[in-house]
Amino acid sequence: MDGFDRHHRPAGRRNRNRAARRARRLVVGAIVVPALAAFSGGVGPAGGQEPRSNPDGPPVLLSEVVRAALERNRDVLDAEYQLAVAGEQVSEAWSEVYPNVNLSTSFTRNVAPQVSFLPAQIFDPSATEGEFIPVQFGADNIWNLSVNAEQTLFDPRIFVGVGAAARFEGLQREAVRGRTQQVVTRVRLAFYDVLLGQEEVRLTENSLRRVRESLRETTAMRKAGMTSDYEVLRLEVELANLEPNLRRARNRRDAARRTLAVEMALDPDTALNIGGELARIDLEHFDANSEANRDILAFMGVPASDAVLLRKSVAEDAGERSDIRQLAITEGLRRTELRIEQVDYLPKVFAFGTYGLAAQQNGPPDFFGTNAQRGSSKQVGLRVTFPIFSGFSRDARIDQKHAALRQAETQTRFATDQAVAQLRNLMDDVAEARERAVGQELAVAQAERGYEIASAQYREGLGSQLELTDAEVALRQSEFNYAQAVYDYLATRARLDEAAGRVPLVDVDLERMTGGLGG
Repeated sequence: MDGFDRHHRPAGRRNRNRAARRARRLVVGAIVVPALAAFSGGVGPAGGQEPRSNPDGPPVLLSEVVRAALERNRDVLDAEYQLAVAGEQVSEAWSEVYPNVNLSTSFTRNVAPQVSFLPAQIFDPSATEGEFIPVQFGADNIWNLSVNAEQTLFDPRIFVGVGAAARFEGLQREAVRGRTQQVVTRVRLAFYDVLLGQEEVRLTENSLRRVRESLRETTAMRKAGMTSDYEVLRLEVELANLEPNLRRARNRRDAARRTLAVEMALDPDTALNIGGELARIDLEHFDANSEANRDILAFMGVPASDAVLLRKSVAEDAGERSDIRQLAITEGLRRTELRIEQVDYLPKVFAFGTYGLAAQQNGPPDFFGTNAQRGSSKQVGLRVTFPIFSGFSRDARIDQKHAALRQAETQTRFATDQAVAQLRNLMDDVAEARERAVGQELAVAQAERGYEIASAQYREGLGSQLELTDAEVALRQSEFNYAQAVYDYLATRARLDEAAGRVPLVDVDLERMTGGLGG
């Protein structure tokens, strides 16, 4: 009985945990949704309000966006519902352990009771041979009631099946973790895409401003006879090329914003004011960054100092990757399924009991009549079933489960090898992107200095407009290359966190969302 209680109590806690979880989500929703409305101007369909564009609202940090997405993302909600289904399947498996009790009752009104003919000599020995007397069998009213109870005493398939259901619930719980990690990674990448789009727009706008200033100065110099019409024409052509580039940059930024809004379950047209600037992120000096940029740099699951330890742990067990853990759980599930088929050779023992009550009565119906018109019966017993031969079907099922287990083991080994290779590649990519960003930071400083020199020389008549244009293009390209390098570093770090199974907020938030489901 102690073993039964130990397994039974978590199922009882599940309902209480779900109620508490729903209450917590209502509280969090009351906090998160107004926060979304504050920065987006409205909450999209999930909140039941039409969004109002508010791109000039307070900027929202990456950590705030991720928390909001974890509360609202439909992919996470779908995974939670699947986990709830798995939890109920565990309860369903345990129901086989409980006794099975059935009650059945019936009432029959004999409108014309059945009549049988018996030899008259039974009642009158002097009656003529072949003479029959009609005899009515059954009364006008017949009541029957039976209660049947059956308790499984020994059925190994049931108990192994309970373990299989528990393993399946564990698999679904890990699936929630894996899908939550995927959502957080997608949100991070979408957030970085928005930052890159905003940076592209800002740099293109800066280039347009510089070219327009140069065009005004060159036009004035032409009027003064200090330069030629060709110099003005070159700037006009460059300006005409930059304007459609700005349009394309704005389209890419808006597309990234829509992708992020969908991940947050907001209306795709919701205007999001994202905090952070890629071009101003200092990877070398954390404290030199703004609050939004510090939040971006701090939102990492695998600290850079852990690279050596991570490389060692990856070689041993592929870290905490959710897909590897799911495959390992699937292996255990396949072993349990094999065990279920193997124990089918064992006997099953059941205890049963039956109580019956019957009554017959003529005339108007009188519920179960009087004591003289009622009779009861009681039986108890044991039933044992022992499988002897089933046409080799059990052997075939066992062989199938053996093959499925070997397949699961092969998949786990293959996925682990792939995970090790992927993690090592990502760590190399992270190191390369960081080195590239540091190099590009120096290139930006040099390009800025070069543009200042070329601009001053051009205004003094010591340099050509072509030199100024080249300096401006070099500055624009250097600034974007730095933003791209920082973007590559952040995006690769996000993929590295997911590949290592160490995505920020996931494990803590998953425990809160599931309410410790399953104990």
